[in-house]
Amino acid sequence: MNILVTGANGQLGNEMRIVSKNSADHYIFTDVNQVEGLETTYLDITDMDAIRKMVKDNDVKAIINCAAWTNVDACETDEKLAALAEKLNADAPENLATAMKEADGVLVQISTDYVFGKEPYNVPCNPDQKGTPTGVYGMTKLHGEQKIIATGCKYVIIRTAWLYSEFGKNFCKTMLNLTATKPQLKVVFDQCGTPTYALDLADAIITILDKVKAAQSKEEYVGVYHFSNEGVCSWYDFTQMIARIAGHTHCNIQPCYSSEYPSPVARPAYSVLDKRTIKETFSVKVPYWVDSLEKCIANLKKNKQINNRILWQKEI
Repeated sequence: MNILVTGANGQLGNEMRIVSKNSADHYIFTDVNQVEGLETTYLDITDMDAIRKMVKDNDVKAIINCAAWTNVDACETDEKLAALAEKLNADAPENLATAMKEADGVLVQISTDYVFGKEPYNVPCNPDQKGTPTGVYGMTKLHGEQKIIATGCKYVIIRTAWLYSEFGKNFCKTMLNLTATKPQLKVVFDQCGTPTYALDLADAIITILDKVKAAQSKEEYVGVYHFSNEGVCSWYDFTQMIARIAGHTHCNIQPCYSSEYPSPVARPAYSVLDKRTIKETFSVKVPYWVDSLEKCIANLKKNKQINNRILWQKEI
């Protein structure tokens, strides 16, 4: 099967590159940004004609949409950026869904825990729960889900949360740097969720597509699902574990309230996702968040050693 990946140079897109190496399917990695050393086909997912041509020319039967506008705070304070977020997070997924409807393919759409948060709750959010976004970003992602469903295409929407990886900018890499360089940090403890290692999500997507591909009727897998790692923690707990695994014991990490760091948008206070449906439907394995964090940090250290060795060889 020919599979198109959008946003291929982001966190999840890079992890999809890694897991696809063991797949029998043919992957086409696309993005609007080019990165040196990465084979990337240019595709603007806001251009319906370009999407149709790409799908037709390559006989694409599945699209994994890893592309999104994710600058949460900027969406709240800038109307132009809010409009751009709607275009990328809602209109573009509708384009991809339309293309898959026309090609009788399937769209895997990555959504977010930010579709929840306005209503107070302290139990894991289930996939059928009504979306109640607290801000513009969450609303644009919810609109994207709704527009995909309205096309009538075959879709698998996966909401995830607190995504991190070895690639790009993310909380894990930021805290690795700060706990290594700062004597003291204050991190919020009144927002709880579950970190998600992007490599685990990429593995889950491969498992899901294998199931869909083998199914006599792909409609049985159509739906909205949740994926994050197992367990629950606050951002404070997450930071403490990052520092502990990395050996950054000299940094004094203290808990604080969200109110001490005002933000244009209210983050969901409890964004733990109920993953029963994705586990039961696709037999997806979900690792514990600490185990996955250890793997990511080990990979980051390994990558740093390799890069240092390359620089040393160049200097010689």
